[in-house]
Amino acid sequence: MASQAHTAQTTTNAPATAPTTLWVERTGTRSYTGRSSRGAEVLIGSESVQGVFTPGELLKIALAACTGMSSDFPLSHRLGDTYDATIRVSGAADRENEVYAQLDEVLELDLSELDDAARERLLVTVQRAIDKVCTVGRTLKAGTTVNLTFQVDA
Repeated sequence: MASQAHTAQTTTNAPATAPTTLWVERTGTRSYTGRSSRGAEVLIGSESVQGVFTPGELLKIALAACTGMSSDFPLSHRLGDTYDATIRVSGAADRENEVYAQLDEVLELDLSELDDAARERLLVTVQRAIDKVCTVGRTLKAGTTVNLTFQVDA
């Protein structure tokens, strides 16, 4: 009788985190609620409706938030965890072509406690961090492919 040797391999991989699922649900005429599988919600609608974001506004907010999050480590490392920052973002839609040809961001910081050289070094470091890890900004700058498919009940 032949004997079989079995070896058990144990892996210590952490449990895989499922990617966040995102979707919007129609709630009325040109009115949607954006949802995530993590429980977040955002109201989306026309510019004429109070209390909602337009899709273009969400795009701009995503860019500003990405800039803020990408700059958070170098800024908190130099300024401390309680530094204040506001990122303003603007850009008019080209309605003839339905694009934002340009988006402008302004990162507002109080760097008055730093001398000119330290301020310049920090701003260069922050710009590098944003250029390296802001996925939204990098995607907008590079362009992307968008694929749309339809799932219909027939």
